[in-house]
Amino acid sequence: MTKSFEAISVSDLSEQQAAQELERLATLIAEHDRLYHQLDAPTVSDEQYDTLRARNTRIEEKFSHLRRSDSPNKKVGAAPLDTFSKVKHKVAMLSLSNAFNEDDVFDFTQRIRRFLGLDEHETIELVAEPKIDGLSLTLRYENAQLVLAATRGDGRTGENVTKNVLTISDIPHTLSGSDIPDVFEIRGEIYMRHDDFAALNTAQQNINGKVFANPRNAAAGSLRQLDASITAKRPLKFFAYSWGDASSMPSSTQWGMSQALKDFGLPINPFTKCCTNVKDVLEVYRAIELQRASLDYDIDGIVYKVNRLDWQNRLGFVSRSPRWAIAHKFPAEKAITLIKDIEIQVGRTGALTPVAKLVPITVGGVVVQNATLHNADEIARKDIRIGDTVRIQRAGDVIPQVIEVLKDERPQSSLPFQFPNICPVCGSRAAREVNVKTGKSDAVTRCTGGLTCPAQAKERLKHFVSRNAFDIEGLGAKQIETFYTQGCVVAPSDIFTLKQRNDHATDKLQNKEGWGDLSVKNLFSAIEKRRKISFDRFIYALGIRYIGETTSRLLAKNYSSIESFIAAMNAAQDETDDAYNELVSIDGIGDSAAQALIEFFREDHNVKVLNDLLQYVTPDPFETSDISSPLQGKTVVFTGSLEQMSRSEAKAIAERYGAKVAGSVSQKTDYVVAGPGAGSKLKKAQDLGLNILTEQEWILFIGAEPKL
Repeated sequence: MTKSFEAISVSDLSEQQAAQELERLATLIAEHDRLYHQLDAPTVSDEQYDTLRARNTRIEEKFSHLRRSDSPNKKVGAAPLDTFSKVKHKVAMLSLSNAFNEDDVFDFTQRIRRFLGLDEHETIELVAEPKIDGLSLTLRYENAQLVLAATRGDGRTGENVTKNVLTISDIPHTLSGSDIPDVFEIRGEIYMRHDDFAALNTAQQNINGKVFANPRNAAAGSLRQLDASITAKRPLKFFAYSWGDASSMPSSTQWGMSQALKDFGLPINPFTKCCTNVKDVLEVYRAIELQRASLDYDIDGIVYKVNRLDWQNRLGFVSRSPRWAIAHKFPAEKAITLIKDIEIQVGRTGALTPVAKLVPITVGGVVVQNATLHNADEIARKDIRIGDTVRIQRAGDVIPQVIEVLKDERPQSSLPFQFPNICPVCGSRAAREVNVKTGKSDAVTRCTGGLTCPAQAKERLKHFVSRNAFDIEGLGAKQIETFYTQGCVVAPSDIFTLKQRNDHATDKLQNKEGWGDLSVKNLFSAIEKRRKISFDRFIYALGIRYIGETTSRLLAKNYSSIESFIAAMNAAQDETDDAYNELVSIDGIGDSAAQALIEFFREDHNVKVLNDLLQYVTPDPFETSDISSPLQGKTVVFTGSLEQMSRSEAKAIAERYGAKVAGSVSQKTDYVVAGPGAGSKLKKAQDLGLNILTEQEWILFIGAEPKL
């Protein structure tokens, strides 16, 4: 695990600390997404999870050049399980960005004004509705008949749960009313009421069945039963709140659409309200917060949505959430406990991360036993010691944070914690790297043992099979630990020769403890399914430092195929080559990510790992947008001022049409959109003879925005 700087406020983070913190957050949030969306077994509260995401967002806002390709802000949910057939969503099912206080809500509306170019007197109507703590679901109706139901999954692909959904009384098989679109995807939340949850757990106890931790887990587990008859016996409820693919729109406003959903026979939350200003939505928030404890279902905040759909369309989306909606979350929870020990964990990049082992304490229904301490500087700054009494907060992390040491409770025999200078796993020297550009030491202490360190090797393999990478069913962290210790999987390519070696082995896997004929057969079948994998997942699985899920998608989109990618990375090692300029000009690829890619391909052992893997795995070329557009696959650069739309809106439109937006001009640039004040980029474009458009020419060129 990457070292954490959680206790350091964002405003105090150095650039090196920020990069490490973004890496840590990406890994932790991804694991929490897997537990929540895929396994229905979260280990933290929504408050903890949201605080973690909020910290990631604040760091990205301050250090935008450090934004990772696997940034949690560019992904949604978790990959669907193989136990259900897959459904590719025609319109992605995105998550929401969060507001944690009233200032965040005011900032949300100000961002809308800036993006749309609205003056301060323009009214921004917002629809406020409770945020249900359940399982997201999409319902596809054709000619008013329910033909498909699917979970959100990873936002792009979900699980087909149609048979199960047909047993839920809240969801009509046929829509009622008039003006029903021929094709209409309705989205909402499956949930379970508190009294039904209590009754279900009592019944489960009576038959020695699974007892659920909370209503959300019970709802998710009940919906995702392989036997629909079990789902039919579970008291599931549904609230509709949105839509996806639609052949026509019954209304031009969010409020009108919610009323249409109600007219069609779907339940909508009765607390939903249309407001004319921020003051009104905050009053809705406070009123519902006061009633929260008396509600018979769980909510964790209030969602605000821009009412005008034409504005929603213009605002569009960032990678994982719409710009026109935000979730105003209820406050996090805190508790006091004791630090029994401080354990040092070693991650795949060699980072030494201190973790406080706590006297177990229940916070908001979750038993907390660990807390992140981030790094040596953080321990020293807070003077955290073994034996200290501390105040912890469930703040969206897989493990919570220590926010305060109660020094009046400290034992007299207490001693300052000495951070190790050797790796606790392999005994190699552990030191802080020095940034060659700034001369400053990194806040993270790293093992210098590299892949000779078992912890790093194992953690990289765990990353390789993780949810957003190869995601091999039945091959998780526990199995990797065992296989690595046994010496049968020490490199990624070993996974794909495991069956062949097992077939010729005397001590076969199916004869070992914890395995049998069926489980081994299922494992090998799951491995076979991953011999072809999407190009972006393949890049992410390599575990290159600073290259997360989002950056991997950027690279896959820009280079299209593994052959082009490898050739470009090899050429980019010469900083005078066009390939280097192309790499650093990709919008969203910072200096740290670019340098990490170059360094990866300079190392012979990395190249060997990659080449060995490509003998058994075929990365599919990156899928481009389904939108038919002359901009599909083209590279666009914006320079100068734009007067009819903001730079953010122009970039968002270009990307919706399938274009790549670059930060600098090169021979591979297809179009340069130049506004007033354009300087060196315009001159270079003229020198290269590129297609140069004014803002007005650009607007005429793209025409009407595509329907998403």
